[in-house]
Amino acid sequence: MDSNSITMPMSDPNAWATAMNNLGMPPMGITGQPLMPDFDPSLGMMAGITPMNPMMPGLGMVPAPLSQDVPVVKEIIHCKSCTLFPPNPNLPPPATRDRPPGCKTVFVGGLPENATEQLIMEVFGQCGDITAIRKSKKNFCHIRFAEEPTVDKALFLSGYRIRLGSSTDKKDTGRLHVDFAQARDDLYEWECRQRMLAREERHRRKMEEDRLRPPSPPPIVHYSEHECGQLGDKIKDDGKFPEAVRVLLTWLERGEVNRRNANNFYSMIQSSNSHIRRLMSEKSQHEKEMEEAKDKFKTALAGILAQFEQIVSVFQAASKQKAWDHFSKAQRKNLDMWRKQAEEIRNVHNEQLMGIRREEEMEMSDDDMEDAPDSKDSEDSVSQAEALKEENDSLRCQLDAYRNEVELLKQEQGKNQPIRSEEDNTHSQQLSFLQQALQGMQKQLLKMREELKQREAELEKSLEEKQQLKNQVQNLKEGLQNLWFVTWLCVNISPRFVCSTSGIISTFLHVHPFGASIEYICSYLQRLDTKINPTEVESLLSRLPCTFRQELTGVGASLEKRWNFCGFQCIKST
Repeated sequence: MDSNSITMPMSDPNAWATAMNNLGMPPMGITGQPLMPDFDPSLGMMAGITPMNPMMPGLGMVPAPLSQDVPVVKEIIHCKSCTLFPPNPNLPPPATRDRPPGCKTVFVGGLPENATEQLIMEVFGQCGDITAIRKSKKNFCHIRFAEEPTVDKALFLSGYRIRLGSSTDKKDTGRLHVDFAQARDDLYEWECRQRMLAREERHRRKMEEDRLRPPSPPPIVHYSEHECGQLGDKIKDDGKFPEAVRVLLTWLERGEVNRRNANNFYSMIQSSNSHIRRLMSEKSQHEKEMEEAKDKFKTALAGILAQFEQIVSVFQAASKQKAWDHFSKAQRKNLDMWRKQAEEIRNVHNEQLMGIRREEEMEMSDDDMEDAPDSKDSEDSVSQAEALKEENDSLRCQLDAYRNEVELLKQEQGKNQPIRSEEDNTHSQQLSFLQQALQGMQKQLLKMREELKQREAELEKSLEEKQQLKNQVQNLKEGLQNLWFVTWLCVNISPRFVCSTSGIISTFLHVHPFGASIEYICSYLQRLDTKINPTEVESLLSRLPCTFRQELTGVGASLEKRWNFCGFQCIKST
C-alpha cells in the first residue's frame, strides 16, 4: 500500500469538518482551537503541523518517537474498506493493564458489529505479521502477532474511531480500545526464551571459567614392564629427568611396588640418586657465576667510588685559599653546593660498598661456623673492629676538614680585620662554633679509640678460644679415625673370625675387669669352637690396640701376661 492511498485530498476544509461532526467530534487543532484559518489547501493539511505519514517504510503506522514532553499527533488513516479517525488530543490517554512478560497478544474492543476478520487483518496487519486472530461474536477480538515490538504499534490505534466505508450506521462504526492480553502461548515462549538465555549465560560462564582455569597436568601412564624399561632410560637422560621422576613418584604413591618388580624400582631410584652429583655441580657452577658477578660489581663500584673521591678532592682543592679567592660569590655558592652533593653521593656509595663487604664477612663467618660453631663471636668482633676503624677514618677526615675551615677563617679574619668589623664578629662566632665541634670530635675520637682497644682485646681472646676449639676438634677427629680403623678391621679382615671372635672376647673381658691370660681366653673360646688357635687369638688381640690392651703383672718367674678390654676408655678419652 503506497502513501497515495493513505493521504486524503483536503481541498475543502468544510468537508473534513462535516465528517467529524457526523462522528460527534468537532475539528480541533493541537492547542484545542477550531481549525479554520490555519488550513493550507495547497499542502492538503493544516499549516504549522509537521506532515507525518504513518505508512512510511520503516515506520509502519507508528510515527518516530518524539520527546516525551511533545505529544504525538495522530492523523486520519485510510484503508481500502474503512477509515480511522484520530481521537481528541485533549483527552487523557487510554488506560492499559500491566504488560505481561513476553506479550505478543492484544485485546481489541469497540469493533463495529459488521467487522470481519478480513477487516481486522486489513487494519492491524499494517502493524506487523499476525499469527492468529480469535474473534468473538461480540465486538471484540484477540490478535497474536509474530514479534513483541508489534504490540506497541497496535496500542497506537487505541482511541481511534473506525467507520466502514462511508456509512454512518452504528453497526458500521465504533471506537477502538487496544490493550495488552495475557496468553499462555506468550508466557510459554517467554519462559523458553529465558531458559535459553540462562543456558547461554551458564555456557558462557563455564567457557570463561575453563579459560581461566590452570591447565591440568598430563596423565600418568599405568605401570607395565615396557613402560618401566622406557622410564629407566628417561631417568638416566638429563633432559627428560624431571618428567620421569614425576612418573616414578606417582607409581610409588599408587602402590605399584611388589616383590616381583622391586628390583626394577630399586634400579630407577638408584638412577635418580645418581643425578644428585650433577645437580650439586650445576649449583656450584651457578654459585661461582654469582660470585664472579659480585666480584665484578664490587670492582666496578670501587672504581666509581675512587672517581667520586677524586671529584671530592677536586672540590676540596678548589676550596683552598689560593683558588677560592679568585671565584666570585655566586661561583663560590655553586661550588659549595656541588661539593656537598658530591660528598653525599660518595658517602652513599661508600656505605653500599661497606654493606657488600659486611655480607661477605658474614658469609665467611657462616662457613667458619660449620667447623667451629663457637667462633661466631670472634668473627662478629672482627667485623665490628673493622667498622670501628672505618668510622675512625671517617671522623679523622671530618676533623681535617674542620681544621682546614678554621684555618681559612683565621686567614680571612687576619686579612679583613682593619676593613670589616661586622664580618669579624660573624667569623669569630663561626670560629667558636668550629672549635666546639672540633673538641666534640676529638672526644668522640678518643672514645672510639678506647672501644677499638677493647674490641682488639676481645678479638685476641676469641682467637685463643678458637685455637682451643680447633685442638678439641683435632682430638675428636683422631678418636674417630681410631674407631673407623676398628670398624675397617671388623669389616675387611676375615669378617667371620674377627666379628664373632672379637665380640665374644670383648664380652668375656668386659666381665673380667682385672684381665685374663691368653690361655684362659682360649679355653673359653674352644668350648664354643674347637678349631680356634691361641696364636690366632693373640694376633687378633694385638691387631686391635684400641680395643684390647696387654698388661704385665708379677716379677721374674711369676711374670704373667693379661689382656684387658679398653674400648670404652678410648671413647671417653676422645
